[in-house]
Amino acid sequence: MFTSVLMIEKPLTPEDVEFVTTLHGDETVSFVVLMQPRGDQADVLLRAIDDVAIGELRDATREGDEPEGLQARQPAELALEHSLAALRAHGSEATGHVVEEHPLDHLKVVVDDSGADEVIVLTEPHYVEEFFHRDWASRARHKVGVPVLKLFAHNE
Repeated sequence: MFTSVLMIEKPLTPEDVEFVTTLHGDETVSFVVLMQPRGDQADVLLRAIDDVAIGELRDATREGDEPEGLQARQPAELALEHSLAALRAHGSEATGHVVEEHPLDHLKVVVDDSGADEVIVLTEPHYVEEFFHRDWASRARHKVGVPVLKLFAHNE
């Protein structure tokens, strides 16, 4: 069985589930999902700049409203459960947890413990972080001994 560590920041859409579960053809895939709420992963200014860069001006003005810390925990747990259920419904094994701190701090341990074959980073575009190679995928490539695939999440 092929094992992927899937790093996400929001619930998987049906398109996301279809995409990640079919990346390896007919091979059965097991997922270990690390979920971190969008509000906890970068500062408000960087998220607002990203919104402006992709033309989402209305979203840029609402970045300060994104829940963080303990307020983000319950929605993140619900998003994780939704995502795990969707992966399982598509025929994959799936486990995971919400990451309180930056998920890269735990990534190497999760990859080693699960015997993962790859890491898939599935997020919205983060242009500022990507430009400076501070995004999850760029940083993960220096931490794990498996391939790291960067994919953009589908909009709801």
